[in-house]
Amino acid sequence: MEGAGIMRISGKCFTAIILLLLAGCASRGDVEVMQHDVDELKTRYFTLEKDFGGLKSETREGMDKTLKEYQREIESLRKGAADLQASLESARVDMQVMEGKVDDANLQAKKPSDDISLLREDLEHRLAALEGKIANLEKNSDDLNKKFTDASTKQAEISPEVLYQQGLDIIKGGDTQKGREILTKFVDRYPNHDLAANAFYWIGETHYSEKSYDQAILAFEKVIKNYPGKEKAPAAMLKQAMAFKALGDGKSARYVFGKLIENFPRSAEAATAKSKLKEMK
Repeated sequence: MEGAGIMRISGKCFTAIILLLLAGCASRGDVEVMQHDVDELKTRYFTLEKDFGGLKSETREGMDKTLKEYQREIESLRKGAADLQASLESARVDMQVMEGKVDDANLQAKKPSDDISLLREDLEHRLAALEGKIANLEKNSDDLNKKFTDASTKQAEISPEVLYQQGLDIIKGGDTQKGREILTKFVDRYPNHDLAANAFYWIGETHYSEKSYDQAILAFEKVIKNYPGKEKAPAAMLKQAMAFKALGDGKSARYVFGKLIENFPRSAEAATAKSKLKEMK
């Protein structure tokens, strides 16, 4: 705009000079002054035009440089945005994977809890069943104790003869242990009864049948020592000698056989003892 204004001023000066020359009114000095002004204006014009051209060049270069910087920044921003988008996508994938793992962990955490609940219920059922069985056992135990007490009471009330016969019948029935227990109670309660020697003899017989020869010898000895005049005395001596023989104690067996023959020579047991002694020679 400044260059255009200078051109308009120069144009006006030339027009004025020409008009003065044509009119013949201007002097040479005036013409030189005006020429000098015109030259000065031209110089200023060219200077301004040069400065304006440089300014335009600098402005263009600056704008190009700024534009390139803007483009680089835009590219950098675009790259950053792309990297950010990629990071977001990766984070989204990681989040989905993490959510899956959390769900799996929740399922795994829930499963043991369910298993524990089932186990607790099963244990509770088993405990209830055991408590029921224990209650039944306690009831049965009470019933057995009552029956045992009643049986003991009844047994205490029965006569010695009935008690002895119960034990003997049970022994002959094959239950030697139970029969022996009853006969043991009999001799404990009635050691001076007429059937006490018989009771000790049958106690010895139960041990002999079970091959408990030592116990049998002791039981038979009680008959021999405490009841020597009773009917079961020779039978007790015979079986005691046979128990010694079964243990391999021949000397003791011969001695008892001899005493049996000496003390009860007319008894059937003495005849058997003689036969046994012959076999041992």
